[in-house]
Amino acid sequence: MESKSRLQILEKIRQNRPSEGPALPENIHFEPNFDDLALKFADTLGLIGGTAVFAPDFAFIAEDLRLVFPGAQQIVHGIAALSLVGIHPETITDPHDLALADLAILPGQLGVAESAAIWLDETNFGGHRVLPFIAQHLAIVLERKNLVHNLHAAYAQVNAAATGFGLWLAGPSKTADIEQAMVIGAHGARSLRVYLLG
Repeated sequence: MESKSRLQILEKIRQNRPSEGPALPENIHFEPNFDDLALKFADTLGLIGGTAVFAPDFAFIAEDLRLVFPGAQQIVHGIAALSLVGIHPETITDPHDLALADLAILPGQLGVAESAAIWLDETNFGGHRVLPFIAQHLAIVLERKNLVHNLHAAYAQVNAAATGFGLWLAGPSKTADIEQAMVIGAHGARSLRVYLLG
């Protein structure tokens, strides 16, 4: 049984609420405000702990990865154009086998210059949703032509229902919950290297 005071409060709210709220805008449009999307993306990514690399082609990416991660034993990637020895994620049947992944290299679909967020869905993981989170280091190849100014522009292009699972990834794993100090790699990849291709 509800208390009398609670019922009185609810009745007062009902009596005093407006009959109709303000009309919502039908279309909110934010003007683009970055002259160079790739430079803005790179700057923002640097601020959140990641590294952006401007890459002319896949050969450059492969060589850079060899130099940056010389000790990587288990490299997981499914990018056919990348001439780098690795395990294709679709050949892995048990996701627990990814626990030893030193480096995962994924194709990104769409990048947001304002926040350095990258859209990824199931088609990017080779069948394993855990891949971008379990690898020690993460590299994403993103074509520069697939950069947009902000999330409003990005959501106009993203079909979130296409696969049933998707996410925005921005920077390496990080948290500031531990003694109010920023810790990189606390819950996932210790580094994120994004290759802006083209």
